[in-house]
Amino acid sequence: MRRYRLLLVAGFGVSAVLVGLLFFGNLNRNLVYYLTPDEAVAQRADFDDGRRLQIGGLVEPGSVVRTPDGLRFTLAAGTEPGSATVAAQHTGAPAQLFRSGIGVVLEGSWRGDVFISDTMLVKHDENYGAPDQQAGGAG
Repeated sequence: MRRYRLLLVAGFGVSAVLVGLLFFGNLNRNLVYYLTPDEAVAQRADFDDGRRLQIGGLVEPGSVVRTPDGLRFTLAAGTEPGSATVAAQHTGAPAQLFRSGIGVVLEGSWRGDVFISDTMLVKHDENYGAPDQQAGGAG
């Protein structure tokens, strides 16, 4: 009886390890990280071969220029003066919530000193509200 209990505990332990590997072993491959502009500039040489990466930061106010195929703007590491910046060009339609001063995560690759993006995610908070009614409208 004692032998069967030992086998049962060992089987349960092996099963727990397998389930743990199944759930958490592949987790690292599914996580997506992004670099800040200062990290991206420092590691630019590692991505010269056209490898794709993600950069996250704040769109500098006044830097957004619309182009026929998308947008050009500057991505900053923070709001402090002197924070690292990256010149970015996004091709395609921008995210609906895109505007100056908002946080974005761009996916793309380096082309010279410009980060060329084809995927844009906009960071936003969880506070949603009804749009303001226009003055004079029915209330």
